[in-house]
Amino acid sequence: MHPDFALSEDVLYLNHAAVSPWPRRSVEAVQRFAAENGSTGSQQYPRWLATEARLRDHLAELIGAGGAQEIALMKSTSEALSVVAQGLDWRDGDNIVGIAQEFPSNRIVWQALAERGVSWRGLDLSAADDPEADLMALCDDRTRLVAVSWVQYASGLRLDLARLGGECRRRGILLCVDGIQGLGALPFDLRRTPVDFIAADGHKWLLGPEGLAVFWCNPALRDSLRLTQFGWHMVQDMGDFDRPDWQPAADARRFECGSPNLLGAHALEAAVSLLQQVGLPRVADDIAARTQRLIEAVDARGWQLLTPREAHRRAGIVTFRVPGVDQQALYKALMARGLMCASRGGGLRFSPHFYTPVEQLERAIALTAECATELGG
Repeated sequence: MHPDFALSEDVLYLNHAAVSPWPRRSVEAVQRFAAENGSTGSQQYPRWLATEARLRDHLAELIGAGGAQEIALMKSTSEALSVVAQGLDWRDGDNIVGIAQEFPSNRIVWQALAERGVSWRGLDLSAADDPEADLMALCDDRTRLVAVSWVQYASGLRLDLARLGGECRRRGILLCVDGIQGLGALPFDLRRTPVDFIAADGHKWLLGPEGLAVFWCNPALRDSLRLTQFGWHMVQDMGDFDRPDWQPAADARRFECGSPNLLGAHALEAAVSLLQQVGLPRVADDIAARTQRLIEAVDARGWQLLTPREAHRRAGIVTFRVPGVDQQALYKALMARGLMCASRGGGLRFSPHFYTPVEQLERAIALTAECATELGG
């Protein structure tokens, strides 16, 4: 096991696409924060804010943003996507193009715009030979936005964001990306990937807590988003509490209406620092080696792979079916024996991270075969 992780020996953890365990440094950072809070209250508040500032720097570097001033810290991916959905100047008859098999966070926020005369169109990925081209084929002259996940949560299909973003720019369509299944598992660079918005919660591949997400908005579009949340934290002169007039902050802080989640910031700052220390290229390579190992094991057992085989079409998710077995019963049996995985897309979803011991992959496959046999498969 990697020295930064202290998972129990009786747990096989292949569920990073759901909720990740924290690295030791995140656990220790939160313990220090709690101890300080319990012993001296807010005495260390300036230092806590410095930790949050480092987190913004880390996240800006992680995605290739122009600086910490372009990073907004939100409560969740859903909140960040809602900022876009409720902030754009929609017109009756506009439409949004997405994917039918999306996670609800990246579907409901757009479907909720129906009351404003905006329709949502979902591409059926199961029938798409060329997802990027098929998404653009759904667009017409009233399409204002393409909203997709970089990596699909169930099948693990990875979209070519550079290609999709280039086509959107050429046609004057905005591109909004839910990056939660990609950031932390793959390198990402805004300087080479033309997206207009990207959001991701910290509790999956970024190895952090729930309740804290990164949101980036193209600075050229920042002022055009209508604000729907207001409070003391999102104003330009944040520290002048007696000032009667106010205006939104000029930077991305305008999207943060209230007090910061400093507990979460301590955990996520430590986690992201680990990813940067290891290096995202190495993280991606190690994840790719583990997913390939799983795919080979799935093939060797004669099971049905649901995740794309092509390396450029996947990230850290491997989803498969075991024929002749009730998949939900198999999932429950595995969870009962300490194999942390997920039931998604009609099969089992395994999602190892860079530090996952290779021998645990072998144990997970053997345990799956054993449980399948017990269930009559």
